[in-house]
Amino acid sequence: MMGQRMSEKHLTYADSGVDIATEEKTIKNIIEKLSYVRKGIGAPLIGIGHYAGLLDFGEYALALTMDGVGSKVLIANEMQRWNTVGIDCIAMNVNDLLAIGAEPVAFLDYLALEKHDDGFAAQIGEGLLKGAEISRMSIVGGETATMPDIIKGFDLAGTCLGIVKKDKIIEGGKVRMGDMVVGIPSRGVHSNGYTLVRKIIEEAGYSYYDSCPYNSSKTIGDELLTPTRIYIEILDVLKVCEVHGLAHITGSGLLKLRRVTKLGFDFYDPLEPQEIFTFLQEEGRVENLEMYRTFNMGMGFLVILPEEDAAKAAEITGGKIVGKIVESDIRIKDMLI
Repeated sequence: MMGQRMSEKHLTYADSGVDIATEEKTIKNIIEKLSYVRKGIGAPLIGIGHYAGLLDFGEYALALTMDGVGSKVLIANEMQRWNTVGIDCIAMNVNDLLAIGAEPVAFLDYLALEKHDDGFAAQIGEGLLKGAEISRMSIVGGETATMPDIIKGFDLAGTCLGIVKKDKIIEGGKVRMGDMVVGIPSRGVHSNGYTLVRKIIEEAGYSYYDSCPYNSSKTIGDELLTPTRIYIEILDVLKVCEVHGLAHITGSGLLKLRRVTKLGFDFYDPLEPQEIFTFLQEEGRVENLEMYRTFNMGMGFLVILPEEDAAKAAEITGGKIVGKIVESDIRIKDMLI
């Protein structure tokens, strides 16, 4: 079935049902109520709002993240293929741990489902196993909840535990003007922005079983189920480079960089977005600014470090130098984010 655009409207993430500004307000309203903090061992080391929570544990900090797969699971259901979403679940958590310099140690999954089908759980487990192997960590437990009155299909989320020495925490405070930015390639859309992705596919008149327009060897659904890259190479970079900042680029795109530093970013030579982004942008008539505020656009992870270490970090990760730290603003070529 060929795509047939239903409207000439420029689609946005908010149009599809996810308003980033409103979501941030909701998060702020929750955080404002969380005033109690533990003292001594287990006391929080940084405030809520970075990539991971950090707890005092003597010489070390324990790092905790929690995330899920999101509405990508709806495409998995449509395709009746669930063996990759476990990788996504682990990746979204592990990558956030890596973004503060922590090493993943253990994982707990939470699977909520409408009903139990033969073969489904085995495929979920297959993906979780693969993600754990890549991350070099153990899955130590989890929870399965059958809730037919609440869940239609299934939802998959998890919590990840990591460790980092207190003096090795990377929270962005050392980022300086003139630092270089190394961009590491993503593997496509990863697990963010799928509410907009599904809206585009629907309004363009495509099916997930249609041949991918730029790669006839796979379907659109196959391409969209490509699992999130796990950037475990970051641990190797931390061993040999002086890293000042790290960023996992997920939902809200380059706006995520405000978690790292109030300084600016000049992306004068960004990585080229994969063809899936061009396809989605053209079919949904999505403006450039909206794309970079919603998707990773080919750069799934960023490393900020002194110029003398940048080439080494690029070699280890398979990335390249994409920009530098400047006084203010986030700019990609001539566009202000």
